[in-house]
Amino acid sequence: MAISSLLLRPCPPILSTKPTAENSHRCYTSNRLGLRCLTCKNSLRKETAETSPPISATLFSDSEYKHSWLEELKRAYPSEISSQQWENDDERFRELVDKRGVDNVRMLIVDSVNHAKAGHPGMALGMAEVGYFLYRHAMRYNPRNPKWFNRDRFVLSAGHGCLLQYVCLHLAGFQSVQIEDLKRLTKLGSRTPGHPENTITDGIEVTTGPLGQGVPNAVGLALAEAHLAARFNKPDVAIVDHRTYCIMGDGCAMEGISHEAASLAAHWKLNKLTLIYDDNHNTIDGSTDLAFSEDISARFQALGWKTITVDLRNGELKLFENALLSAYGETEKPTFIRVKTTIGKLSKKEGTSKAHHGTFDEDDVKQMKQKVKWENQQPFHVIPMIYREMQIQADQGEKLEAMWTSKLHYYQTAYPEEAAEFNALLHGGLVPGWESSLPQWSITDPVDATRGYSEKCLNQLAKVLPGLIGGSADLASSNKAYLHDCGDFQRQNYKGRNIRYGVREHAMGGISNGIALHGGGLIPFAATFLIFSDYMKNSIRLSALSHAAVTYIMTHDSIGLGEDGPTHQPVEQLAGLRAIPRLLVFRPADGNETAGAYKVAVANRDVPSVIALSRQKLAANVEGTSSDAVERGGYIVSDNCGEELPEIILISTGSELCLCEASANLLRKEGRRVRVVSLVCWRLFDRQPQEYKEAVLPSGVSKRLSVEAGSPLGWREYVGEKGSVLGVEEFGASGAYLDAFKKYGFTEENVTRIAKSLLSC
Repeated sequence: MAISSLLLRPCPPILSTKPTAENSHRCYTSNRLGLRCLTCKNSLRKETAETSPPISATLFSDSEYKHSWLEELKRAYPSEISSQQWENDDERFRELVDKRGVDNVRMLIVDSVNHAKAGHPGMALGMAEVGYFLYRHAMRYNPRNPKWFNRDRFVLSAGHGCLLQYVCLHLAGFQSVQIEDLKRLTKLGSRTPGHPENTITDGIEVTTGPLGQGVPNAVGLALAEAHLAARFNKPDVAIVDHRTYCIMGDGCAMEGISHEAASLAAHWKLNKLTLIYDDNHNTIDGSTDLAFSEDISARFQALGWKTITVDLRNGELKLFENALLSAYGETEKPTFIRVKTTIGKLSKKEGTSKAHHGTFDEDDVKQMKQKVKWENQQPFHVIPMIYREMQIQADQGEKLEAMWTSKLHYYQTAYPEEAAEFNALLHGGLVPGWESSLPQWSITDPVDATRGYSEKCLNQLAKVLPGLIGGSADLASSNKAYLHDCGDFQRQNYKGRNIRYGVREHAMGGISNGIALHGGGLIPFAATFLIFSDYMKNSIRLSALSHAAVTYIMTHDSIGLGEDGPTHQPVEQLAGLRAIPRLLVFRPADGNETAGAYKVAVANRDVPSVIALSRQKLAANVEGTSSDAVERGGYIVSDNCGEELPEIILISTGSELCLCEASANLLRKEGRRVRVVSLVCWRLFDRQPQEYKEAVLPSGVSKRLSVEAGSPLGWREYVGEKGSVLGVEEFGASGAYLDAFKKYGFTEENVTRIAKSLLSC
């Protein structure tokens, strides 16, 4: 039985009235596409047969449609057609139709690469069966509403194979990929870039390309589904019920991030996650034998995955279908399907690394067309019946969305409080007035480290933001990044909002991106030491590129962390993070600026943020800081100049701001006009109108001093050619934080000395 025939299974039932005892037992968990339901094994087949007959039978009962296919199949597979009678064998007829659909996918891939004279066809050609089957028979989606909440999610971790997804999206009816888009593959401004980008092409869930990243993205998507299902599904109705599919390649398997993420997925028992491994034994440099000899299935089995191996080198789709059905029946483990394929299938380069990327010469294209009986077709030809095949899937998706909407209406009546919260999440997760929950501090409050202020902000936000969820890479107690009374996300408690990532920073970043891009209104945070941002830099970069609004909480933000020494003292990290486009990097100076950083980070639901926080307690609270002013990125903290320009401007961030304020007070006592500026977020300040920037940092004041216990890189833009930069150009040193600060000149006395030197010039 084709999986298509199971897509419309009414499990759970669509309820416009209160469910009866007779139907309330029906399973609504992960087996909606499977051949059986664990709680209603006997009734499922009967129910499915009565309510959603096999799609193949429905289509092929149309004699004209079947005749059109018969003529096409006679041309393509004359020996198979002539040797059998097809009137009563719809299953075998379906197999040949699918086989021809795969041929069409492959030829569109060839045409696109050759037309663009660029691209990566090898993986796409080898995995054509998998892509076609997922979009034609397995996945639940509605191309007329690509953002339908309860759709299945698909991630292409092997992002270089994006042509496979582009072709499938086109055939499936997504308006985002037309034939003209396939012709513009990799062209500037096209909707078909060289690797999939979710901000450009509808139907792409996450941006992938750096190998391995898609695996934690998929884990994050599956985690979001499990969490929301646990919070909102009821015994009589499920409003969160979808699966996550991910295709990974040999390169993904080699990257450590995939192992980190796979370990967590198994630990959490995310059984609605299916990872499909393209085992084609090739990477760019050659055969995987050069550097990769482990048993990848054994590795995943050891991690706790259900593992299945299928050989698709001969194109037997039934093997893959059976593997998926087995995955749907699994209730305790995620499923790893190892698919043996041939890279560059059909080409003279097939089976070799030469097929990974590049075009095909004229002779190669000619022999490929001969193999699939495509000789008389023009480039970018699509068999008309293929569109109709895929339209059936689109129609099913539309029906499924209508069923889900009906279910949601019942849910709103039966469970109004939960429905209101769920609706808030679907609309971004920001409830009116959430900002007022953030605490405020006065100059007389006890002094704390900014990580301590952050803890208070997080826990106040958790009370009013139902989507706030996240965790730390085994540093929750040090990062102060734990939501009290919210529980841990574990197999026994998917409702928990604290995620225990263990020592897996890179996977934490990738998983957080998946959570952010799920579309369920979850607001993820990820915490570690600032020095370990290097472990997750690529995930952070992809947060910015894919508009994933992750809040990265990075504590121990300078040499001020002290005794752990230069291996743990970040120096160049702030400069590197500030260089990432779109990323907001905050280094708040006290509690009020910390609250302001959270206000901006949470409010911007398509922009990631880094909040860098101190381990050490501040020397003092700074009078003049403002949570509201943080949104400007930089502002005047104190000034004694009146209508005149300042003689000197002291600019700082973080824990060093209080040193500047103390130095300014000393200088003011000597009659100097001194301005202190907090530059808490460079990018936000750079975006301000020129008039505002001029008001804060007047061009007429050339005597400026920046003070930050990190790399001086970038500060010259703000202090100018005649200004001075106090920074750290070494790797730090082990010692008490005050001693480390003194060693590198971060004292009130040294700041004052440098300022006086500037004033004397």
